[in-house]
Amino acid sequence: MRILGNLIWIIFGGFIAFLGYMVGGLLLCLTIVGIPFGIQSFKLGLATLTPFGRDVVEKRGANGPLNVVFNVLWILLFGWEIALNHAFWALVLAVTIIGIPFALQHLKLVPLALLPFGREFQRVREPKTPLER
Repeated sequence: MRILGNLIWIIFGGFIAFLGYMVGGLLLCLTIVGIPFGIQSFKLGLATLTPFGRDVVEKRGANGPLNVVFNVLWILLFGWEIALNHAFWALVLAVTIIGIPFALQHLKLVPLALLPFGREFQRVREPKTPLER
């Protein structure tokens, strides 16, 4: 399901969103002050490219003072807009039964779009044997 979901996601808008995040990240990296924010934009772009089979994970020290300051700046400058965009598309996609899995992926991206510093989008561990399920 993960491969098929990601393929459909990429075809129907995931690649365009990925390109938007990458262009935004490149523009942010033009200044020294914008480099940390550009890196987070790249991270969001990669998360948006293939969201199926991945989940937001909080890194160790995610709520350190520097991460908190950067997250507050991120929220004030662009984070709230990106999070609202993902929430809007989740609502639009949730209208149909076919769109519900894609709406869930957008909802998964909202916390990462709102507070990217100290969080990662990692692959979900799949059970190796039927007993682990």
